Amino acid sequence: MMIRPIPLFTLLLVLAIPLSLLAGRVWLDPWTTPNAAVILAQLRLPRALLALIVGAGLGAAGAAMQGYLRNPLADPGLFGIAPGAALGAVASFWFGYAASAWLLPVFALVGAGGAMALLALIAGRSAGIALFTLAGMMIASLAGALMSLAISLAPNAFAMSEIVTWLMGALTDRGWTEVRLAAPLTLAGIVLLRLAGPGLDALTLGEPAARSLGVSPARLQALLILGTGLTVGSGVAVAGIVGFVGLIVPHLVRPLTDRRPSALIVPSALAGALLVLVADCVCRVLPLVTELRLGIALSLVGAPFFLWLLLRMRREAWL
Repeated sequence: MMIRPIPLFTLLLVLAIPLSLLAGRVWLDPWTTPNAAVILAQLRLPRALLALIVGAGLGAAGAAMQGYLRNPLADPGLFGIAPGAALGAVASFWFGYAASAWLLPVFALVGAGGAMALLALIAGRSAGIALFTLAGMMIASLAGALMSLAISLAPNAFAMSEIVTWLMGALTDRGWTEVRLAAPLTLAGIVLLRLAGPGLDALTLGEPAARSLGVSPARLQALLILGTGLTVGSGVAVAGIVGFVGLIVPHLVRPLTDRRPSALIVPSALAGALLVLVADCVCRVLPLVTELRLGIALSLVGAPFFLWLLLRMRREAWL
């Protein structure tokens, strides 16, 4: 009997959300902790919601990308949109605009939009998947080089420290402003990725077969660029670089589905939300001098997972 992934992950989220509201360096008791209502409403709740939003966007983007590229090792950062958003945020630090609550995420969204436009321009309306992937890798490499240049030429040590710290990814000190910014953009992105689902299903038969079934490569590409740009760009804008979610989650969810890309997007969004929420809770409760950054924690989990995938693929190739 196949487990239905959407009810399963919904149930797990219902159980995990209250735990995330109480977890922290100091566990919160709603009845005895002083100012518990204020702490819940202004600190814990927006942070938990932001974890759900960022995780859902990255999970859905990872599932859609793996379906489009037909590559289980694909990750949302491959299209260059996440590095583009990060470059925009780094520019806000470099020019001193990050002090505003709105300007840093706006710069990041502008960077993501620029990467989306450049990707569409290079790939073209009729480009194949290979050129599309190479264009994304080129944009990611260029954005990474420009970020390194910005760090090396930082106007002062404080700006350099802020840039490096922000790039590690975290939900610390985030509030309702970030939630209001990221929620509608991420939701719109997931809707666009879900609309691309039937085209991704047809693409599993090959590009010629997909065209014969009426799939428009230009429309499918546009849906993926816009959907990935909104989900990943908004996540980077409010939380920094949070890697490996889009790589790990589809692999965990795929055995619970019929393996069609369209059936994987919504469950991956729920599973991504759960993964980031739990990882953020772990970062808060670890007995360290300073809180472990979310991006580092997920990388410590994601890198061994990626190595395991590579070893499994190599073993299957030998069989």
